[in-house]
Amino acid sequence: MGMEQRPRVMQRSTLVNQRWEEPMEKARPFAIPKQAVWTAYRKVRANQGAAGIDDVSIEAFDRDWKDNLYKLWNRLSSGSYFPPPVKAVPIPKKGGGERILGVPTVADRIAQTVVKDYLEPILEPCFLDDSYGYRLGKSAHDALAITRKRCWQYDWVLEYDIRGLFDHIDHELLLRAVRKHTDCRWVLLYIERWLTAPFETVGGQVQARHKGTPQGGVVSPLLANLFLHYVFDEWMRRNHPQNPWARYAGSIRSWLVTAGGLNTGWGVLHVVSPDCSLTGRWASFRWLDDGSRMS
Repeated sequence: MGMEQRPRVMQRSTLVNQRWEEPMEKARPFAIPKQAVWTAYRKVRANQGAAGIDDVSIEAFDRDWKDNLYKLWNRLSSGSYFPPPVKAVPIPKKGGGERILGVPTVADRIAQTVVKDYLEPILEPCFLDDSYGYRLGKSAHDALAITRKRCWQYDWVLEYDIRGLFDHIDHELLLRAVRKHTDCRWVLLYIERWLTAPFETVGGQVQARHKGTPQGGVVSPLLANLFLHYVFDEWMRRNHPQNPWARYAGSIRSWLVTAGGLNTGWGVLHVVSPDCSLTGRWASFRWLDDGSRMS
């Protein structure tokens, strides 16, 4: 009498390994490579960062990373991924008051990085040279260097700051700008879902959002740059090519030869007017004598 053959029981970890490492044999609406999710995961892991509303830290996510990545990839590829609410963390400002920092979950930061990695190489060649914030190969040091140089070349400077850039971006105008550069369905789908994902406060209150893109989101800086590329950068290039400018996110400097260029300053104020859902303040319009020029 032979020994009874028992069915082979596979460990859960083995099943997870097979699922993550198996090829994409099933047809899904969106062809998102697993490698894109893996690359995004490595970037988020390197950046660290706090947990979102689910209280899952990077370390906790790592303990079951293959299963977590598989589920995320599967939902992204099938179109069934819906971002959870963004954790709203109040941050005190130096001058008083506070700003809200949006902290997505670890999984959502990975998903946003997948979209950012797809979209950034498409948008980057379109951005103008004098846009410095959140750009590949550019930094605040570069913005300061060009500011010092131009403050010695011109006699007048307009200094302008957009209030709450990330909080007031018009969703429809932004999506129109994204559609101008890509027709990738899953990129457009998930950007729209991220834009409308609600805030959740520390006390558990959920707040709907109808404008803005959370400061703290992985894809938010890229989207904000795209918005200002059309609202400000291209407008200056077309309407005032004689006036050089430099922009670092929502902080703008524009140089003028004479005080007669004040009309350009008013134009800048108009272009970031409520028509584009942004407001700002005219920080200063001043003559650069030798004592006030940046050395």
